[in-house]
Amino acid sequence: MELVAEQPLILGIETSCDETGVGLVRGTTLLANAVASSVDEHVRFGGVVPEVASRAHLEAIVPTLDRALTDAQVTLDDVDAIAVTAGPGLAGALMVGVSAAKALSIALGKPLYGVNHLVGHVAAEQLENGPLTEPVVALLVSGGHTEILQVTEIANAAELLGQTLDDAAGEAFDKVARLIGLKYPGGPHIQRAAEEGDASSIWFPRGLTSQRDMSRHRYDFSFSGLKTAVARWVETAEREGRSVPVPDVAAAFQEAVADVLTRKAVLACRERDVRTMVLAGGVAANSRIRDLTRERCAEAGIELRQPRLSLCTDNGAMIAALGAAVVEHGLPPSGLEFATDSSLPVTQVVI
Repeated sequence: MELVAEQPLILGIETSCDETGVGLVRGTTLLANAVASSVDEHVRFGGVVPEVASRAHLEAIVPTLDRALTDAQVTLDDVDAIAVTAGPGLAGALMVGVSAAKALSIALGKPLYGVNHLVGHVAAEQLENGPLTEPVVALLVSGGHTEILQVTEIANAAELLGQTLDDAAGEAFDKVARLIGLKYPGGPHIQRAAEEGDASSIWFPRGLTSQRDMSRHRYDFSFSGLKTAVARWVETAEREGRSVPVPDVAAAFQEAVADVLTRKAVLACRERDVRTMVLAGGVAANSRIRDLTRERCAEAGIELRQPRLSLCTDNGAMIAALGAAVVEHGLPPSGLEFATDSSLPVTQVVI
């Protein structure tokens, strides 16, 4: 009987924003996904403070690594390669993860790969349903990024089709939440409020969807006009002495975001003749965005793949999953000389 070689064990480290993530993956099998979030430390500031995030990563990286190893029931000696988020993200936060990964690479004598955070979100889906049938269109919706990508080979080929020209969807959720008196982070609070509201009671604009805009920015997004429209609606209501129906405003805003995101992503699939869509990123945990994407993909005959909620937000497992794909494709390690890149383009999968 011929023995089948075991796939390499990949350790993934993620510290691009306010979550310290360490994951362990074999191929597309998830063994551990340990995350420590510093979101509670940012609430009083109404947003992520880079210096606070960096210090939180310093405190959390070793305990999170220990937890991941315990959950996977492995040791550092069992690790075959290390993958770490090299960008994009907050400069100081990225440095913590990359420094830890380089130290481990030296101490263990293991190859190190600096990988792209955004492509990692797409790779996370492989931990849910196995290898992707490429190419795919990925709708990536996170706190700092909202993009449509075409991924032809997860390890080394991603094409940017469209992106936000101003605020990302997650930023818009945070700012609108503040406008209507909800707490940071805005996404979960708006979703909960919207469950009690009527999305059809207020109409908010859908940015970059006019005929003229679609000719110039076919797959791009803009949420600043939507945010301004919500602000003006609230100001008008208050000036006229009317109470602001927070659930209705939340529901109408959420519907406007979900409508534009899903409409453009499905359009990209149709026009690119791609039959599979991946919905990923922290804001992709929003139930209305998930539901409307599922509905419109079904209507268009598009297969929708999306990771579980715990793999949507930033985590080390998605970085390990991308690292596993990179190793499988035989790409060379990054070595120890690379620097972090806060604005690493999505077209560069490995640094």
